[in-house]
Amino acid sequence: MALVAGLALVAGTAGQATAIPAAAGAKAAESCDSGQNTAASAAADTARTDAPARATAGTTAQKLSYHLPAQAPIGLWTQSSLTLRAPVSKGTVRLDVSSRGFGTDSLLVQRYVPETRRWTDLKSDTSGGPGHGVFTFPLTAAASAARPHTVALRLQDLDRPGTFTVTASVDDGKGRTHRAAARHSTATRPTVSVSGWRTATALTRGGPAQPFTVTVKNTTDRAYPALNASYFAFGEGKGHALAPKDLKLEQYRPGAGWKRVPLVAGGCDPGMSAALHPAAKAPLAPGATAVYTLRVAVASSAPREVTSADAGVSVGNADVSFFSRELPFTLKGGK
Repeated sequence: MALVAGLALVAGTAGQATAIPAAAGAKAAESCDSGQNTAASAAADTARTDAPARATAGTTAQKLSYHLPAQAPIGLWTQSSLTLRAPVSKGTVRLDVSSRGFGTDSLLVQRYVPETRRWTDLKSDTSGGPGHGVFTFPLTAAASAARPHTVALRLQDLDRPGTFTVTASVDDGKGRTHRAAARHSTATRPTVSVSGWRTATALTRGGPAQPFTVTVKNTTDRAYPALNASYFAFGEGKGHALAPKDLKLEQYRPGAGWKRVPLVAGGCDPGMSAALHPAAKAPLAPGATAVYTLRVAVASSAPREVTSADAGVSVGNADVSFFSRELPFTLKGGK
């Protein structure tokens, strides 16, 4: 419960509209004051925008073709497209998605509507089980081999890494169904490691700080334009709780040394969080690494009634987290 609260705090502190999801595929934690989840946040990215590139997929011999990149990095939109080369009148496009490693209910799929210059969610049905989902949208197009019609699509996995297959088909409105070859992709994410924090870490009130390092390596084939990391903590006992003044969080910044990172109290929960200073130039390119060097200490003001704290770090892109690690500690007597 405390960690869920902490994760919600991270999003609020970083200025996000909603909470970010926990690690290991946990569903998004809800912000205590927004009542929205991460899926809603990502889906809300539908403001008017310029038309995306719509590269024609397939060959002229294919009445329906579907394009999907080999990787779909978590925290980023992955562009795909569907190309029709046969007329369709009041038809329905259907994307059958099967997944392994994550549930299709955590997959967002949108299409670009040129008339409104907006991205809009596809109608979804995941009642077939966690590993199978169906996404549909209506389509009318006077398409042919000479005049193909391409629909820009994009998708994003909000859960954990895994693989998935998309099989596209279209009912042409006259009883015929055209099908495209199945396409496969891997939902992946940067590799994140935490070193220097022991399982049974104990911090002394007024004592030395415990250093630790968070290393993020972009092992995907896409750049992460808005990489961010946060720290969160929550501790209470016998009617007392830790406050930001009770913890000292510092981050080492090359050329500047150790700098304190302000912890901010949650608006509706006795916890706190902090957005860490960027550790690498944006965007984080494929193969690049960002290293966050941190240390945390407990002030002598920390209430004696609090003997343990749940804490941790979260790493993500914009308001979608792709990693979180618990870093709990106990509090000892002290000065």
